Amino acid sequence: MEFLAEYASFLAKIVTLVVAIIVVLAAVASLRSKGRRKSSGQLQVTRLNDFYKGLRERLESTLLNKDQLKALRKEQGKTEKKQKKTQKGDSKSRVFVLDFDGDIKASATDSLRHEITALLTLATPRDEVVLRLESGGGMVHSYGLASSQLARIRQAGVPLTVCIDKVAASGGYMMACIGEKIISAPFAILGSIGVVAQLPNVNRLLKKHDIDFEVLTAGEYKRTLTVFGENTEKGREKFQEDLEVTHELFKNFVTHYRPQLDINQVATGEVWLGIAALNKQLVDELKTSDEYLSERAREAELFHLHYAERKSLQERMGVAVAHSIEGAVIKAWGKLSQQRFW
Repeated sequence: MEFLAEYASFLAKIVTLVVAIIVVLAAVASLRSKGRRKSSGQLQVTRLNDFYKGLRERLESTLLNKDQLKALRKEQGKTEKKQKKTQKGDSKSRVFVLDFDGDIKASATDSLRHEITALLTLATPRDEVVLRLESGGGMVHSYGLASSQLARIRQAGVPLTVCIDKVAASGGYMMACIGEKIISAPFAILGSIGVVAQLPNVNRLLKKHDIDFEVLTAGEYKRTLTVFGENTEKGREKFQEDLEVTHELFKNFVTHYRPQLDINQVATGEVWLGIAALNKQLVDELKTSDEYLSERAREAELFHLHYAERKSLQERMGVAVAHSIEGAVIKAWGKLSQQRFW
């Protein structure tokens, strides 16, 4: 009992200290943020050719002896000089590499829009944009905006290649179809050209407990299906009609960018693995993004673009506090684990 009392006292001190720190930091953050605009983000640019070269040179330096490595570097230097003379001032084409990891709200669109705005200030039809896309889809309006951002690249006449290593389904495929070339890993998941909506209804449960729920609307179809109210057949029909309209717009969008598709065959909501998707012309080539980019690095300058939002003071403070709490808990647990119970 004495140990438990000591431990409770120790834990109370830790919690009190942490709470005090949070209060002080929150007050400081609030004062510093007054009158300031939200901090902007920053575009980060990485030259991928250097990355691939670094991987190769690291392997060479490990596998080759000193004389072999010296001879190889000398030969590589001669090759580079010869290539520079052959080019005679003509610069290599550029490949701008973007990433999109989509959630249900397509939150990555905020960064994507800035990345595209930046690259379009320099990119020409001689260059290329490669999007590494991963998304299982989500909200229609969110993925509609993300797709519209990619359409800006096509409208500017810059070639767009979309690489899919894992999944591009539903809204994800809506984005992918904008690419002039779609490259998929053999077992990536593609398709799901369809629309789905679902919601529970607890109206009968409410009635069972004598609870009334009223829905008042101005406009016949302001509300079709509800969670708490009693759904009508007319409301269901209208809801289904809205889904069909959205599906038709989705099909027309895909057909516009990939007219070679038999849209009625693939717009069933089904998904296919990359191998089968190639046969249905949902993709143009089977290859991983790593393979494609390493090939392009031999003949072009590759630049990876990532727009990172700067975290506010409050966000940075929150991360610091979380780490502090985690450290305090670990320390407390360490003290507890050192005790011996007899």
